[in-house]
Formats: sequence, structure tokens, C-alpha cells
Amino acid sequence: MAAEATPETRRGWTAERSIAGGRNPWLIVAVISIPTFMEVLDTSIANVALDHISGGLSISNDQATWVLTSYLVANAIIIPISGWLTNVLGRKRYFLMSIALFTFASLLCGLAPNLTTLVIARVLQGIGGGGLAPVEQSMLADSFPPEKRGLAFAALAIVIVVGPVLGPALGGWITEHASWHWVFLINVPIGIAAFFLTRTFVDEPEKVVSERAEKLRKGLRIDYIGMILVAFGLGFFELTLDRGEREDWFSSGFIITTAAVSAISVLALIVWELQREDPVVDLRLLRNTNFSLTVVVMGITGMILFGTTQLIPQMLQQVLGYSALNAGLALTFGGLATLLAVPFAGKLTGTVDVRILLGGALAVQAAALWHLSGLTADIGFADAAIARTYQAVALPFLFVPINAIAYSGLRQDQTAQASALLNVARNLGGSIGISSAQTLLAGAVQRHQTELVQTLNPLDADYTDWLSRAQGAFAGQADPNGVALGVLYQEVRRQASILGFLDVFRSLMIVVLVVTPLVLLMRPSKTSNVEAPPVGH
Repeated sequence: MAAEATPETRRGWTAERSIAGGRNPWLIVAVISIPTFMEVLDTSIANVALDHISGGLSISNDQATWVLTSYLVANAIIIPISGWLTNVLGRKRYFLMSIALFTFASLLCGLAPNLTTLVIARVLQGIGGGGLAPVEQSMLADSFPPEKRGLAFAALAIVIVVGPVLGPALGGWITEHASWHWVFLINVPIGIAAFFLTRTFVDEPEKVVSERAEKLRKGLRIDYIGMILVAFGLGFFELTLDRGEREDWFSSGFIITTAAVSAISVLALIVWELQREDPVVDLRLLRNTNFSLTVVVMGITGMILFGTTQLIPQMLQQVLGYSALNAGLALTFGGLATLLAVPFAGKLTGTVDVRILLGGALAVQAAALWHLSGLTADIGFADAAIARTYQAVALPFLFVPINAIAYSGLRQDQTAQASALLNVARNLGGSIGISSAQTLLAGAVQRHQTELVQTLNPLDADYTDWLSRAQGAFAGQADPNGVALGVLYQEVRRQASILGFLDVFRSLMIVVLVVTPLVLLMRPSKTSNVEAPPVGH
């Protein structure tokens, strides 16, 4: 006799793939969030330590940036195929392997005696870290029915959104009070604890085990060409974004080569994967309108989150002379606002039309970016913290509804591949946001500096009056005129810098406004009236 149809079964969800087993699913959420938080935090925490790494290893600042580039490239390659690896290796097994590799690589990073060893260790760390967030996301989607996913993904939002916010402050504190080695070594005890907690409490459902066994019984067909195309397409794309501004973009033969390899590989990947019965990256999921739209919005969310997370402390350090720790602390207030907003976002996602939540959150983001574009070079710590808080409070209302609606209309056995694509969108959006922001900033600062210098006319009364008073103030110096002009140049640079940052914030605001109407095209899931298929006892 068939069981009574419930809202969950009418939406195509059953508990057969839940990782909770007989345990409280919220306990499991806490367990699997630990390694993901560790990885997300590490992504931003290492940025702050670059100057200390370059000094400790006696390398240039440009060489030190390969510590970031190597991780990002490895991460970009592994995330798209994490869904396939989950299905082939088993979800729990792959999650444990990722935790173990990330933890071991963190130990190697902390003990690295030179740049070569550190870069190799960061590659291994990127490979391990790339599997954590997609697998957790897939586990959550399978363990909670659609109407409860908002609260579940609220927990994930704490990990994904707050991690990059707390990273700069924690990284600044570690580097100022210990050494750069502890930026990586701090992961070791956390990783070991996460491994044993996951191994003990997370269940591998019989349904998932039988699906994997059935696939292996039919014969494991490894899409080697797809993997190579992913590696070349996304790896070289990440390399192009990360090194582009330093290499002066397409005036560099290196960037032209990496961009061309990436473009050709991505186009070939699309054609190849759409023809495969068992693709390593299931691009056919993008035919689902809801899912494709959430991928776009997730990319924009990543762009805004990672772009501003780098821009704001950079502005505070370059324009206001903040230390890395104090600049990071300004972001921390935004992190607290995010933490307070997350439970409300989770609760409302289950009761309010997600289009209203997403549209409202994007509108708040645009308003916050407009507020940031009105700051001056004379702002205080409180002004910077409040400006970040305006933006941060809306982030959960983006991230939680996106994840809740993304799986609407997808089968449960597609969650692993869907989670991989969503994380690709978030990471690539973040990389595009950081890279484009830095390129726009460099051009804007140069333009504003040229404009300001042109106003320094010897025939201008204000200019000559300031210069005369400055020369008097520096009369005790060997060259009062030279010192006065030097001080003036520094102020011109400072004003040009703040104007450049404000231009970038306006550009990001325009991007948000352009994307916002796409939310109206989404179709939130509703309980169907059709008869549910029989469910056995």
C-alpha cells in the first residue's frame, strides 16, 4: 500500500539521500560546516599575510602573489568536477578525502622553507578545498525538504559569507602577533577535528551507495577529455584574471596566450560535454531556467562579496593609512550584521516569495554601493564600518534564497552537479569582481591624478597661496619648495586614490542594477496538486 503523499514527496524530495541517518540533522549541519568554514576563511586570510610571506621567504611581492594564484587555479579546476567525483568516489568518502588533503597541505604550507614548496602545497590545498563547499551544499539539499532548506542554507550562508569577512581581521591579528606560518598551521587542529567528527556523525545513505554501485556496475567511463578541457579552460581563465592587471592585460603575450587557451578550451568543453551521456560537468542543468538564473545571480553575489571584501580594506590602508588588522576590523562589524541577519533570511525564505527577497536584497546592495561611492578621504573608522554594515546585512537575503530556489525542478540525484556549478559561479564571480575592480581602480586613479595635476596652475591664486604658506612652514628644511611640492603630490595621490575607489563602487552598483530585473523571471517552487508516486513503507 502506498504511503500518504506529503508536500515533500509532491515536490520530488524524500529523505532517502539524507546524511543525518537517525541523528538530528542540525547536528550534522554544524559538523559539515566546520571544514567548509575553514576553507573559505583561509581563502581570504592568506591575502593579508602576503607582505610577511615575501619578507620571510626573501622574495618579491609579485612572486608572493603566486601563493594566491596557485590556490585559485587549483580550486577553479577541481570545483566543476567535484560533482562527478562525488558520484564516483562516494559523497562521504570524497568529503573526508578533501578534508584530509586540505589539512595535510595546510601543514606543508606552514612548514614551507621556500616559495616552490609553498606554491606546491597551495596547489594541493586548492585541490582539497575545492571539494568542500560543493559537497556540503549537496548534502544540505538532500537532507532537508524544500520548505526547510532556507534555514539549512542559512547555516551555510554563515560559512560562505562571514568567512571572507572575518578572514582579513584574523589574518591581520595572526601576522601581527605571531608569524605568517600560523595563517596555515591554524587549519591543522581544526581539520583533524573536522575529519573525525565527519567520519563519526555523517551517514552515507543506502540510496546514495546503491546509486554509486549501479554506476560502477555499468562500467566507470572517465571523461578524460572533459577533465582536460576543464583544467585548461577554467585554470587558464583564473590565471588570466589573477595576473592580468599585473601584466598590463593584452599588451602582454603571456595574458594573450592564457586568454586564448581558456576561450578555446571553454568553447570545446561546452560542445563536448553536451554530447556526453555521463559528462564530468553536467551543463544540461543550465537548460532549467530557474537554475541558470540562480547561477547568474550567484556569480554577481560572488562578484560583490569578494570584490568589496578586497576593496574596502585596501582603501582604508592606502588612503587612510590603516594597519591590516584595523582595516580587517572595519569589515568585522559587517560580519556581525550578517550573522544577525542570517536567521531572518532562513526563516523568510521558507515563507516569502524568493523573488521579493532577492529583488529587495539586490536593491539594498545597490543602495549600499551608492553610499560607499559617497565616502571621502576624511572618513573615520565608524564611517567605514557602518558603510560595510549596510552592504553586509543584505548578503544573507541573497545567498540563502539563491540556494533554496536553485534546486527547484531538479532531481535529487542532480544535486551534486548542481552544487558544483553554483560554486563555480560564486568563485568565478569573485575572481572577476576582484580582477575587474583592480583594473578599473588603476585606470581611475591614473585619470583622476592627471585631472588634479592639471588644476595645479601657477596662475591660480589658491595654489600659489598654499605653496607660499607651505614653504614658510618648511622653512627650516634644506629645500622648502621641494618638500612642499612633495607634500602636495602625496595629497594629490591620496585624493586621486579615493576618487578611484568611489568610481569602482559606482560601477559595481550599475552591475547590480542591470542584473536585478532577472529575478522577476524566476519561478519559485510550489506544491503541486498532481498525485505523488507511490512511496513504499
